[in-house]
Amino acid sequence: MEHKKRSFFERLTGSAHFEEEPEEPKKVLVKENNRDKKNGADWMEEENNEAELAMDVYQTPTDIVVQTMVAGVKPEDLEINVARDMLTIRGKREESRTIDEDNYFSQELYWGKFSRTISLPQEVEPEEVEATERHGLLTVRLRKVDKEKKNNVKVRSI
Repeated sequence: MEHKKRSFFERLTGSAHFEEEPEEPKKVLVKENNRDKKNGADWMEEENNEAELAMDVYQTPTDIVVQTMVAGVKPEDLEINVARDMLTIRGKREESRTIDEDNYFSQELYWGKFSRTISLPQEVEPEEVEATERHGLLTVRLRKVDKEKKNNVKVRSI
């Protein structure tokens, strides 16, 4: 039986995902170049070891709000990038314990890099973002672009 990598949520909660029917292995065409052949490395084997964050996204009349669990991560270890229509959250949860693998009965907590990029349901103001963390819950408030907002401009004589 093939061992499938567990998702961030499965590792966080200790749950398991079971499928009714096993999937057929996917065939991948691998392009090789001379440099890879010389080094003996297959560039397709490099695996992205970042877990994917689970997120809640909702709206208020003025904001898009994104919430995610980042327990055990220092605020300085979080990176939040905002564009008008996209949000990316990256971080790293450091394991400070030095326990031998043989001494574990169960090891379900996730340690390491994580990230998530989502398309926002509405345009936001990238300069007007507020991020707070409380008890491991990261809340990012993104101010919606007010397309109805109008500005009266007075003409000055020079």
